[in-house]
Amino acid sequence: MDAARQGLQVGMMVSLPLLGVSLLVGIVVSVFQAVTQIQEPTVTYVPKLIAVCGVVLGMGAWMLQSLVKFTLLCFQSAGQIGQ
Repeated sequence: MDAARQGLQVGMMVSLPLLGVSLLVGIVVSVFQAVTQIQEPTVTYVPKLIAVCGVVLGMGAWMLQSLVKFTLLCFQSAGQIGQ
């Protein structure tokens, strides 16, 4: 149960920056579209894609490090179960 709880925590910590930035950019673009009355559906994808790529470039090392730490912890825990 502890590994499942930690897995959920790591998953949320890694995905939260990506989802948060995507949400904020989506809201800003929606407000911009409402103000300018531009209803082109492709306008929402490009800013979100650029923002998410920026977050991955900026925080990708931390995300990968968190996932690797959790994976190593899982393998260490699995090795201790058989003993």
